[in-house]
Amino acid sequence: MVFLIILCANFLGLVPFSFTLTSQLYFTFLLAFSLFLGIIIIGVVLYKTNFVKLFIPAGVSNIGLLLFISLIELVSYFIRPFSLSIRLFANMLAGHTLLYILGNFGFNLAYKHIVSIIVIPFLIIFLIFLLEVGIAFIQAYVFTILLIIYLNDIYNLGH
Repeated sequence: MVFLIILCANFLGLVPFSFTLTSQLYFTFLLAFSLFLGIIIIGVVLYKTNFVKLFIPAGVSNIGLLLFISLIELVSYFIRPFSLSIRLFANMLAGHTLLYILGNFGFNLAYKHIVSIIVIPFLIIFLIFLLEVGIAFIQAYVFTILLIIYLNDIYNLGH
């Protein structure tokens, strides 16, 4: 379901004069944070106090090293929703910005009636549009796969 929501939001942004939800940082952060919070709640409900074992590495005997590595694990775990949201936001915004810039360039050439050279910018815009369709699909796929990997970490806590 998450895949379809992100994919539809990405494709909706490819419609001319429409608004792209996934190129807005607040939307992608709220989506990633709420899903990540749900994963944490699932982990706490399933494992209760054993959920903390996710952050404690096995086989470390030095207490100072154990605390340092546990802190690094804790910080890296809670960075995940930020990386999910920024990855989706940056890729969608960059592609849409590129389409906007090249579209304005092609329109300005067409407006000046330079017929002999407007074919090349419109061909480039069309090819970048096809690339943007692929990127919209890939970003929805990557977001969903990473979310599934994070959920798998919760269900396989003792790996």
